[in-house]
Amino acid sequence: MEAKYVSAEEAVSIVESGNRVFIHGSAATPLHLVNQLLKRAGTINNVELIAISTYGNIEWDTPQVKESFYLNSLFVSANVRDWVNSPYGDYVPVFLSEIPTLFKENILPLDVAIVQVSPPDQHGYCTLGTSIDAAWTAVRTAKKVIAQVNPQMPRTHGDAHIHISKFNAMVWEEAALPEVDYGSKVDDVALKIGAHVAELIEDGSTLQMGIGSIPDAVLRSLTNHKGLGIHTEMFSDGVIPLVESGVITNEHKKIRPGKIVSTFTMGTRKLYDFVDDNPNISFMDVAYVNDTAIIRKNPKVVAINSAIEIDLTGQICADSLGTYQFSGIGGQMDFMRGASLCPGGKPIIALPSVTRKGISRIAPMLKEGAGVVTTRGHAHYVVTEYGVVNLYGKNMEQRAKLLISIAHPDHREDLERALYNRFEKN
Repeated sequence: MEAKYVSAEEAVSIVESGNRVFIHGSAATPLHLVNQLLKRAGTINNVELIAISTYGNIEWDTPQVKESFYLNSLFVSANVRDWVNSPYGDYVPVFLSEIPTLFKENILPLDVAIVQVSPPDQHGYCTLGTSIDAAWTAVRTAKKVIAQVNPQMPRTHGDAHIHISKFNAMVWEEAALPEVDYGSKVDDVALKIGAHVAELIEDGSTLQMGIGSIPDAVLRSLTNHKGLGIHTEMFSDGVIPLVESGVITNEHKKIRPGKIVSTFTMGTRKLYDFVDDNPNISFMDVAYVNDTAIIRKNPKVVAINSAIEIDLTGQICADSLGTYQFSGIGGQMDFMRGASLCPGGKPIIALPSVTRKGISRIAPMLKEGAGVVTTRGHAHYVVTEYGVVNLYGKNMEQRAKLLISIAHPDHREDLERALYNRFEKN
């Protein structure tokens, strides 16, 4: 079957008023098609866009777009944050592992899926490239699928392949993928946190890393470790030197031994070239990768995630600034729980002790309206640049004292006063 390409304008004409449209995310965000679709504002109306995390300049901030399109986000990214927090958008709290269920069970049935793929091979198969996540289910459940075919999209292995017969329209658009250099954001605080976390990681452990500079800082501190494995929701450039030096071998894993398992990747062009046609990396459906029953089968799972703030009892907010939706639940709870169920597993929340403005991230109480992503019942290890504590099995007052011990020194007196007011019994 020969690939037949049409213009972006013709491709997005498939979308009709009242449709729900899935937008492929992260490095695979099909910007060309998305912006072409938004140009139809006024000719189509009441269109709901569903997306996880998108990157690039989405041209949404016009009265016409906001009147015609509504963004229902499953994980909020910077380029659409104000849209989600406006009357023209909203956020669906959901574990990343369960997003495919929303599509399969017709809780959020999809009319159209718009994805970005690598070019078809000699057998007519494209791949979803850098982002399998929920796109794997989206293309299989949507009534219609539009593909942006990009020769700069790496060809990936795992649950990645889609035959061109699945596409109702294909558009050829060569464009550089969005890049994020998390390593460049690593500062002295992140390096101290990374060193503390690295001390918790045993040889032969299986790692999950969240997004940001702290996971990269942790990886920099693992050069003397042996036999590490990767089973993670996402990974970035920091894994490359550890693979090349033989620190990451994946030899002890029970789930796909010998292979890095992930559901998406985000980083620099070096990373995209690293994953291109690499048989040692399996990109899998997020319902599989983030399933706690799968995660717990690997040896000594270490889940490394961050947070916006944590209260003195161990409640962890990782998705909002008060009522302002900043990101999302994502896969944090999937892996925090998966690691805690694994023999020898270690769920870790790693965060700087203060914000850039000097406000303590360890607080007497979360901000009003803040979302609890990881409950205090799921909190175990907490790491700042001032040390490591383990809250598991500790009562509320003990937790507060432990957390104060790793808070920034400038804020400990205020936190101790809050502890006294809350827990001191007359």
